[in-house]
Amino acid sequence: MSFDLVLFGGTGDLTWRKLMPALFQAFRHGTLPEGGRIIGVGRDDLSHDQYRALIRSRFDKVDLAKRPSAEEFARFAALLEFVRMDLSKPDDYATLAATLQARNAETVVMYVATAPSLFTTVCEQLAAAGLNTPHTRVVLEKPLGHDLASNRAINHTVRRFFEEKQVFRIDHYLGKPAVQNLFALRFGNALFEPLWRREHIANIQITIAEDLGVESRGAFYETTGALRDMVQNHALQLLCAIGMEPPINSHADAIRDEKLKVLRSLKPWTQESLSQDVVRGQYASGTSGGGKVPGYREETGVNPNSHTETFVALRTEIENWRWAGVPFYIRTGKRLAGRDARIVINFRPTPHAIFNTHSAMTNSLVINLQPKDGLELHLLAQGQNNRQSRSSAAQALAPVQLDLDFDKRFGSERVGAYERLLLDVIDGRLNLFVRSDEQEEAWRWVEPILDFWATDTQGPRAYASGTWGPSASSAMIARDGFCWSEES
Repeated sequence: MSFDLVLFGGTGDLTWRKLMPALFQAFRHGTLPEGGRIIGVGRDDLSHDQYRALIRSRFDKVDLAKRPSAEEFARFAALLEFVRMDLSKPDDYATLAATLQARNAETVVMYVATAPSLFTTVCEQLAAAGLNTPHTRVVLEKPLGHDLASNRAINHTVRRFFEEKQVFRIDHYLGKPAVQNLFALRFGNALFEPLWRREHIANIQITIAEDLGVESRGAFYETTGALRDMVQNHALQLLCAIGMEPPINSHADAIRDEKLKVLRSLKPWTQESLSQDVVRGQYASGTSGGGKVPGYREETGVNPNSHTETFVALRTEIENWRWAGVPFYIRTGKRLAGRDARIVINFRPTPHAIFNTHSAMTNSLVINLQPKDGLELHLLAQGQNNRQSRSSAAQALAPVQLDLDFDKRFGSERVGAYERLLLDVIDGRLNLFVRSDEQEEAWRWVEPILDFWATDTQGPRAYASGTWGPSASSAMIARDGFCWSEES
C-alpha cells in the first residue's frame, strides 16, 4: 500500500523525539508498509538531504536501542523529504498539493504536530488546496483546545472538511502495550471480569508520576497545567478502559461508545466536592536525581507568581450499577519521587477472616505502564516457616505476588505506543483513537474544576521536589480509609 505521511511541525520536538524514532522502529521491524514516503513540513529552508542530516543528528539523542546504524539510516532516509511551508500562506499549500499529486499515493496522512492554535488553519487550508480527499486522514495531537468551547470550535471546523472516520485524535497512552493488555486482561480472559465490579473491588488508583520538571517547556506549561496536560486526556482514557462495559465487538465505535458511557456516568462536581476531592499542587525547590533542582516558579518561561498547577489528585466515582460507591483516585504530577505510571485495583478483604492476617493485607492487581511494563497480582499465602500454633485460626498469611514483566516475556516483539498508533493511522484503524464526543465529554467534566480554580485565591499547594506531592493528597484518600499504593 503506497502512502504519504506529512508531518506538519517536521523539525519540531515531537517529530524528532517520538515520531521519527517510532517510524524508524516500524521500518526496522518490517511493519511499515512498502511504498511509503515521509514528508517533513516546516518554515526552515532545507533541502531533502539537509533534512535527512538534521533527523540523523537528532537520532543521537534518542534511546540507544532506537538509534539506527549508518546502513539502516541510509535506507530509512530514502523515505524522507522536506517541504518548506508557512502554514498561514495558501500558496505553500499549493506547493504541498503538487508534491503529493506527483505521486498520487493510495493513502495520505496529515499529522498536525503543531501548536493547537494552528489546527483549524491547517484544516481550512488543506481543504482550500483540495487536499481533503476521501483517502486523506488527519492526525491531531493533544491538547485539542484549552476548554470545552475551544475544543468544540476545533471539532466543528475539522468536521466541516473531514468526516469523523478520517480524524485520528491521538492519545499515546492508548497505544502503550500495558494498556492494550488491560483490554486483553478484561475482555480476553474469563478470570477477572466476574470480579470487576463493586462487590469485589474496594478502590481503584491511577498514578501518572514524573520525576522531571517542565524542563524547556515552561512557557507552554504556563498555559496548560497538569489538569489539561494529563487528566483531561491520558488519565480519563485510562479510567474509561478500566470502567467501561464489555463492547459488543472489537470495532472502533463499539469500544468508543462504551468509553463515552463511562465519561457520562462520572459523578458531577459540587462546590463541596471541588473543595474536598480535588488537590492541586506546584513543585518547589528540592532534591531530585541526587541533586538540587529549582522550583516551578524559577523555571525558564514561568511567571514568578504563577498559579499553574504541576500536580493534581482527585477522587471521583462512576455512577452506574457496576461501580456505584467505588472511589476512583487519579494522581499526576511533575518533580515527584519517581517516574511511575500505574493502575492499582484494590480488592475488598475476605468477608470472614479465619487467618491471623493484618487488616491492610488484601489482594490487588497492579498494571504497570512505565518505566516497568507488566502486571502484578498481589496475593496472600501460607509461609513455610510459620512457628505459630497449627490451629488454622492462628495461622498467619504473608503477602506474595505473581509478576509478569512484558518486556522480559515478549522482548523484541514489543511495539512502542507511537509506533503502534502510526501504523494504525496508515491502516485506517480507529480503535485506539478518541472520538470527538468522548473528548468533549471529558472537557465538560473537568471544566468545573478549572472554573473553581479561577476564583480560588489560595492557589496551588507547594510541595518539595522529590516527594509525592502535597500532604493534602494523602489526606484526601485517607478520609476513605485508604492510602496511595506506594505508601502502603
